[in-house]
Amino acid sequence: MTQQSWTDKVSNPAQIGGIETSVLDNGSGRGTRIAWINTGTGLRYKVVIDRVMDIADAFYNQHSLAWLSHTGVTPPQPFSDKGIDWLRTFGGGLLTTCGLSHVGGPEQDAYGERGLHGQISNCPAEIESIIQPDPLLGRLEMSITGRIKETKIFGPSLELRRTISGTLGQPFLRIHDEVINRGNTAVPHMLLYHFNFGWPLVDEGTDIIWKGDWQTREGGINADIFREGNDFRKCPAPLDTHSGTGEAVASIDCTPDSAGQCTAGLHNAKLGIAMALRFQKAQLPWLINWQHWGKGEYVTGLEPATNSLIGQAKAREQNELLFLAPGERKSYDLEIEILHEKDAITAFLS
Repeated sequence: MTQQSWTDKVSNPAQIGGIETSVLDNGSGRGTRIAWINTGTGLRYKVVIDRVMDIADAFYNQHSLAWLSHTGVTPPQPFSDKGIDWLRTFGGGLLTTCGLSHVGGPEQDAYGERGLHGQISNCPAEIESIIQPDPLLGRLEMSITGRIKETKIFGPSLELRRTISGTLGQPFLRIHDEVINRGNTAVPHMLLYHFNFGWPLVDEGTDIIWKGDWQTREGGINADIFREGNDFRKCPAPLDTHSGTGEAVASIDCTPDSAGQCTAGLHNAKLGIAMALRFQKAQLPWLINWQHWGKGEYVTGLEPATNSLIGQAKAREQNELLFLAPGERKSYDLEIEILHEKDAITAFLS
């Protein structure tokens, strides 16, 4: 889509795309603030403002891209921070953010108790700005920016400033995050972007794209999937062995290109589309591939992360745990692009 194609034909930019905010008024998500972002290319998605500006539903034309759990969207529950309580409000969606100080399973040590995947996904955002596109003025960029706090008295006191942006007429989704330590002591920092993809993008025969050395999580059925001789980069039909808690996880030490960028994604040849996920190796050196092929719970996750999936305690033990000094900040940049042209898909696969 080019600017010329709508010149002198549109009075309200919302006819093409833009950002619309609202509040859910029914079901388990009642009272939750959301924002629909429409790029005007068939790519549109729902930002859940009250859940760290994570992304729930996402579509390209008639095709759903995201996996949605039975839970769906719920209001934030800040005290779902013990054991595996995090799963009670895990709606799946295109993105669930994990961190900001712990990623991985529940654990307890001399430094405290930490629940599955941390607290940040149950924290609401304070919206700073919404910038709408205006084609008449030649402004095609749009964005929504908010601040999210993970804090308590005596610390840690971490803040996430998140901007989700796009360009009218381009099938891109961009995320720019800044994490800052607003406390007066150094604090641990871990972050994982839990991208969850489902049917019909994920289907039997869909290719899972990533490059790098990998190691499977110990125990369970992990080695049944992630083992030499098994094509774990091709989505299978639903598996009985993945019913209930059946799942497989691998941590991938991503191989970047010459510019330091890592690329992962999915290619569904039957639909003729691909999804490219891009991030910076220096910011997010690891990629987690989650495969859960249960009947009715059919999903794969591609999850850029600061650490392999080992948790805060083991990262500390292995001297791999990041710390943010008082006032220090770290930035993260990610991008999703939907590809539908044959040449672009070929270049992505190569």
